[in-house]
Amino acid sequence: MKRTILISALLFCCISSVNIQGQGNSNKPEKPAPTFSDIPYGPHERHVFDLWLTKEKDGKVTPLVIYIHGGGFRQGNKNTIQAKSIEQFQAAGFSVAAIHYRLSDSGPYPIMMEDAARCLQTIRSRAKEWNLDTNRIACYGGSAGAGISLWLGFHDDLADPKSKDPIARESTRITAAATIGGQSTYDLRTFREWFRIPDLKNHEALYPFYGVKDESDWETRRVKKLMKDASAITHLTEDDIPVFMTYGRGDVPVSKETSQNVWVHHVKLGLKLKEAMAKIGLE
Repeated sequence: MKRTILISALLFCCISSVNIQGQGNSNKPEKPAPTFSDIPYGPHERHVFDLWLTKEKDGKVTPLVIYIHGGGFRQGNKNTIQAKSIEQFQAAGFSVAAIHYRLSDSGPYPIMMEDAARCLQTIRSRAKEWNLDTNRIACYGGSAGAGISLWLGFHDDLADPKSKDPIARESTRITAAATIGGQSTYDLRTFREWFRIPDLKNHEALYPFYGVKDESDWETRRVKKLMKDASAITHLTEDDIPVFMTYGRGDVPVSKETSQNVWVHHVKLGLKLKEAMAKIGLE
């Protein structure tokens, strides 16, 4: 019962947050200053995150919500977190983090997902210092940030209990995820099947994401394996988390002429995930 109430509260704030981000308000309020800025979690210049700590009465630990930015794995940064989102989460008693991760100009998948996982492990390793509840952590984001959030939500735990590195021993599992225009798959074969377009050309952002240089690369064993593993829906199992997904338009038809930015953020990617989750009793 306690877990159900917690998840409902996390998702409520995530829902409010993703809806705010979709409004495109030009009068953006100034963000509250982070408690800590650019905390390192690795050697790369983008291995940093910001943290807004929320104090609970009687020193109780706080849940944490992690913002993961979008940008097609090619651009974007942690500073795109909305001021109103931070305020809503903190008003609800949650601490907040916003993270950077390496982009595809630094290398192909899985570095983006692994960076997010390592950042999560770093936060867990310092949870006592920051008064955070390691059992109540949710992720949210739009587009690529949505894909990473879902990947973390469904992927098996990357913790290595035998590692000499104490951070690597921390769990990478989360409690809930919320997404804006999220992709449940990054597999060209699945896109073609779901949209019923056998010769659909992949989104240009996914070429550097997989290190693809030529159209023939999509048929190689290496890329097929990466496409399957990068897709959150591949990792879906009965012990996974609840998810909230929101999209900017309805189930509009898609053809070869449809803008790639329309179909890669299409509600069908959420509906297909909802269908798969319902089959195994997930919300």
